[in-house]
Formats: sequence, C-alpha cells, structure tokens
Amino acid sequence: MITGLSHVSIAVPDLEAAAKRLREVYGLAVGEARVNEQQGVRLAYVELPNACIELIAPARPDSPISKFLERNPAGGIHHFCLNVDDVPATSAGIAQKGVRMLGEGKDSRNVHGERIAFIHPKDFLGALVELEEHKNR
Repeated sequence: MITGLSHVSIAVPDLEAAAKRLREVYGLAVGEARVNEQQGVRLAYVELPNACIELIAPARPDSPISKFLERNPAGGIHHFCLNVDDVPATSAGIAQKGVRMLGEGKDSRNVHGERIAFIHPKDFLGALVELEEHKNR
C-alpha cells in the first residue's frame, strides 16, 4: 500500500556544488554525502517537514545517473519516491495489473538499508517512480 511521498530525486553533476547552492541561496541544510555502491551513486538529503529532496550524483561512469546526465548535462528531476508498507507485496500487486518493475526482481536497498524498487516510467505516466519501505527509520 502506498502511504505517502518520501522524496524527489534531483540528478546533479556535482554534489558539493549543488549542496552549496541550496545552502547559500535557499538556506536549506544538506546532510552528509553517502554512497550507494549497489547503484553507483553518491547522495545527500535535504530533510523537510513532510518529505525530502535527494541530491544524486554518479559515483562511477556506468551509473544510471551518468546516463541521465549525458542527456541532461545541467541535471534535473530524475524520479520521485513513494513510501510503501512492503516493497515486494506492493510490487507483486501492481505487477499483476500489468505494471513493469525495473531490476528483474532483484533485492535492492537504499543507503539506509531499506528495500526499494522502481516502476518503469511507461507504466506511471512517463515518470520514473521509486517505491521505498520505511521500517528502519
């Protein structure tokens, strides 16, 4: 079951420069950078009262974010993320309705160790959507 919006992910070519701009221009506090080796990305979060902004930069050349930045060199919104109670159950339920999930059913985790999965953009109005469990926070 979808329970709310978790975050919006913005792909950026330079994580430190993006964090500095958000701090200096908008007064937003950007958390410590982390690495998700499995997905080949560096991340930092701006925690807001009802959701967060995830800044995401490539950690290696074969990262999906590297490919996104090739098409969008200045960066931009990469995906948005919805909270769910149970990623496998939600994924299976929507797959029964014809929705394609990315990643071939492999167990994927975010930097917090929570299960995640991605819905194919063609099956969600052209937007890449991440599903994420929030049991560990």
